[in-house]
Amino acid sequence: MERRLDERDFAILRRLAPEYEGVLCPEAGHEFHSILPPVSNHIAADEEDFRERVSRLSEEDWRYLADRILSGREDLWCVPEEDIETVVAYIREAVSEEAAEQIGRLYRLSGYEIL
Repeated sequence: MERRLDERDFAILRRLAPEYEGVLCPEAGHEFHSILPPVSNHIAADEEDFRERVSRLSEEDWRYLADRILSGREDLWCVPEEDIETVVAYIREAVSEEAAEQIGRLYRLSGYEIL
C-alpha cells in the first residue's frame, strides 16, 4: 500500500538518518513510502549500522511503527532478513511478544508473495 510520509514519519526518519536530508529513495528516484526499508537498504552501511540507528528509537516510536506495519502502512517486504530480526527484537521489547510474532509472520508470508 503506497502512502505519503507525514511529519511524525519524517521525525522518525531524521532520528534514524540525521545525515540524510532528502525525501527521495536514492536508488529508485521516488519519494519514500515507508521508513525502515530505505534506512535498511540505502542509508545504513551494514547490519550493525542499521542496528545502531534503530536503537535510537523510543518505545513510543516502536509502538507507532508496529501499528503501521500491522495495518499495512509500513512495508517491510524488501528489508533483508537480518534487519527484520533486529526490528522484531525491538518490537518484542518495546511493544509485545504478540506484535513481534505477527510482524515476523507477515514478513515471512510476504517473502512467499502471499501478501
